[in-house]
Amino acid sequence: MEYLKQMVAVNDPGSVLNGLMESFGQDVWNYAFFLTKQREAADDISQDVFLRAFQHWNDFQGRSSVKTWLLTITRNLSLNYLKSSYMNRVSLTGWITSKQTGPSAEKEFMDAAAVSQIWKFVMELPPKYREVLILESHYRLPRKEMAELLGISEGTIKSRLHRARTRMEKMLKGEDVQ
Repeated sequence: MEYLKQMVAVNDPGSVLNGLMESFGQDVWNYAFFLTKQREAADDISQDVFLRAFQHWNDFQGRSSVKTWLLTITRNLSLNYLKSSYMNRVSLTGWITSKQTGPSAEKEFMDAAAVSQIWKFVMELPPKYREVLILESHYRLPRKEMAELLGISEGTIKSRLHRARTRMEKMLKGEDVQ
């Protein structure tokens, strides 16, 4: 809450929006991408998140961090995107892979392949498990804030995290996950 008050006190709307985007832009984009698996959708959703946050900053009640508030907006917009009739009819892209641009040394290749495989497994998790795992490991949100963001109990968060970790462990060992 104080973060937004300080930014708005500057009385320069452009700097408020830029400050939010600089501080949280990558987190918002990454979360939108994790949910939609589409770069273009993550770009559009990220822009919408910051416009909505800027337009409704007075609605921010300070019950969570600014980051959690922005991730909640991101989640809602991403889920709306996935539910849209357009998405139900057409899928523009399949699995998105990243291209390596670094040196071709064997160790770097093996490290990149391992990281790529881990992210592939994360993206194969059911959405409810993938989401809590990403919120905990990538965004480092406390369970209480995850529960608020997702609208579920902390016990459900713990259960989903346990199941997500168990599935990831089985996938990494090459076991069948059902």
